[in-house]
Amino acid sequence: MRMVLLSVGLLLLLASLDQSIVSTALPTIVADLGGVDHLSWVVTAYILTSTIVAPLYGKLGDLYGRRNTIFVSVGVFIAGSVLCGVATSMTFLIVARAIQGMGGGGLFVLALSVVGDVVPARERGKIQGVFAAVFSVSSVLGPLAGGWLTQHADWHWIFFINIPLGLIALFGFAASFKPRGIRTSHRIDWWGAIALTLGLGALTLVTSLGGRSFAWDSSTALALAALTVVSFAAFVMIEARAAEPILPLWLFKMNVFWVTSVLGFVVGAAMFGAITFVPLYLQIAKGATPTGSGLQLIPLTVGILIASTLAGRYMGKTGRYWYLPVIGMSLLTFGMLALTQLSRDTGIAVFSLSIVVVGLGMGCIFPVVTTAVQNAVPRETMGTATAAGIMVRQTGGALGVAAFGALFSARLMAGDAATALGGNVQIGPQTMAKLSPELQTTVANAVVDAIHPIFWIAAAMSIVGLAFCFVLKEIPLVNRMVPKGE
Repeated sequence: MRMVLLSVGLLLLLASLDQSIVSTALPTIVADLGGVDHLSWVVTAYILTSTIVAPLYGKLGDLYGRRNTIFVSVGVFIAGSVLCGVATSMTFLIVARAIQGMGGGGLFVLALSVVGDVVPARERGKIQGVFAAVFSVSSVLGPLAGGWLTQHADWHWIFFINIPLGLIALFGFAASFKPRGIRTSHRIDWWGAIALTLGLGALTLVTSLGGRSFAWDSSTALALAALTVVSFAAFVMIEARAAEPILPLWLFKMNVFWVTSVLGFVVGAAMFGAITFVPLYLQIAKGATPTGSGLQLIPLTVGILIASTLAGRYMGKTGRYWYLPVIGMSLLTFGMLALTQLSRDTGIAVFSLSIVVVGLGMGCIFPVVTTAVQNAVPRETMGTATAAGIMVRQTGGALGVAAFGALFSARLMAGDAATALGGNVQIGPQTMAKLSPELQTTVANAVVDAIHPIFWIAAAMSIVGLAFCFVLKEIPLVNRMVPKGE
């Protein structure tokens, strides 16, 4: 079992690493390829496609076994990484990131579902805590690695590094997780998958581009909004009639599932917002190098690591979890409120304390949202339920980054920095170094002003999440017999 967990932990590291590895490289990528108005899509494209395919991977894993499905997802992920590494334009890179996300979404779902297969319920809290720690390490290891490779090699290498890691994880998993050899005929809910894909895609597009690439009352915005509503309505009708739905509607009748989904959505939006835009603040407003900005995010990882480990131990010892999201959302709210006070003069100690609090909040929530759901559903739907929870969290991340990116770009392009630079704000460390001290101050202040609303919104979302914590019904974690393989 240890080898299985080590392998799936590496798979989770691989997938989560690429959600954050581009953050510290974004200013350099934008300076190289252009397209600051599409900056957030380098992150959003990956999160969006990984979100869309998550339910499909979860269902395929339940129906055909998780072993072969993992092989497919790793292969797609590596292919997407190669394409990202050879990208020569922003459009090429965004499309390649979308392909990469199609593989990464499977790694998230299948890695966490395997834990449900091989670990008893009371022990899953500890393992999910460890995996949350892996996720947190990647959230800072990603920016740090991205910054170091960007500064000392070339930003293309932040994608090529996935190839050896992916192959190591694949071979380790293949050797340790043996198939049962049982195959059953099933029907895949393809129409449900198509409707869900259209709904999530249209929702993300209208959120990220509305008010910037087209007006909110334009025909394009109205068409995307209509497509979102129609697609989700069609999805609900399809799922209600499907023999083997990709996302069973009865899950949303479960208190544990829908409440933890709300919490996951909030944490996803807050986390990706912080990881994506804080490096911009550090590099442009504070003058940090890409590597330096990655190092300054280490307190975030420390917070998640400490809290997730303690949360996992608490669940393993007591079989309970209700207090954890309450504590987590409270800390996340305080941390985001602290980040709203960032300025060019904010010291490293104050900044570090702020993101430590954010990390502690996330670490209390991460292990709960997966463990609680896996404990509440039958084993035959564990992969589907896990995938659904991840889908909601990833949706929060995709919409959060898209909306925050649209807000950030709009405020930046409308500010003094855009005027001073002739409306072409291709900001990056190299660009800043070429500006006069007066213009550097203007651009830095504009970035600070543009980033503040992101954290105000994240703080408000955290308060909403805290309110939902109080309606969560706790189902004590009980160990059940699980098979040794699949």
